Parts: sequence; structure tokens; C-alpha cells
Amino acid sequence: MLNEGDPVPDVILQGLEAQPVSPADFKGQKLVVYFYPKDDTSGCTAQARAFSALAGEFEKAGTWILGVSKDDSKKHRKFIDKYELKVPLATDSDGSACEAFGTWVQKSMYGRKYMGIDRATFLIDRDGVVKRVWRKVKVPGHVEEVLEAARELP
Repeated sequence: MLNEGDPVPDVILQGLEAQPVSPADFKGQKLVVYFYPKDDTSGCTAQARAFSALAGEFEKAGTWILGVSKDDSKKHRKFIDKYELKVPLATDSDGSACEAFGTWVQKSMYGRKYMGIDRATFLIDRDGVVKRVWRKVKVPGHVEEVLEAARELP
């Protein structure tokens, strides 16, 4: 389980064009990594649209944003195009990032237990240290809270 004060895990994700993407690529800059369960579902869409709406404000705060799910790049592309998203999305196809960040958890729906991605957000400072962690995220107001925390980081 990744906690505040921990170094960001050295994991490799897949970007939209199949290029490798890692949180380590953003060292020297602030970074928000948010994990979400699935493209084009109500909560995930609301979250991605909220990050997109405030992308310019995050940029002014010197903070990059990276959304992560296990959906493949084809699904990500459709999701981005459908909602005109302004934030990059990456694929964690092997689940290594979810494991490293502690977002691969047991869930329960209608009495059925299964493994899935827990909605969580991580704010990482310029030195690659996790400064804030939000777990079991509720979407309304969350992105604004993350933006405020990013503004407070030097």
C-alpha cells in the first residue's frame, strides 16, 4: 500500500500510442496520477471530465495529470474522443502499477466478490515523493480538492 512520504513506484504503463509511460518520466515536475475502474462508465466519465475541465488550472499550477486503468489504448482513444478529454490516459495491462500503488482490491457488488481497481488519486512532488493520497474517491468536489493541494506544493 503506497502512502504519503513514499517514493513513487518505478512502474511502466502504456500510453495511447503504445509508448512506455512512467511516473518517473515526470521527475522535476508535479504529477497527479489517478486510478479509475473503467472507461465510459458514469463515475469514471465524471471524474475524467472534471480533470479535463480544470486541466488548464493544473497546468498553471505546474502539475501534470495521468489517468490510469486497465482498459487498452483503443478503449482509451474512444473514451477521449467521445468526451473530448484533455488529460492523458495510460494502460496498466499487467496490473503492476495497480499493485504498486495499492489500488487493486477486492470489491463486492450484489453480494459477488471480485478484484478491481479502487478509485484513488496520488499527488507526487517534483522529487518523486507521494505527498497526498486519496483513496475510495467520491467524484463530486474531488478534482477541486486535488487542484488546491497541487497549488500548495512548491
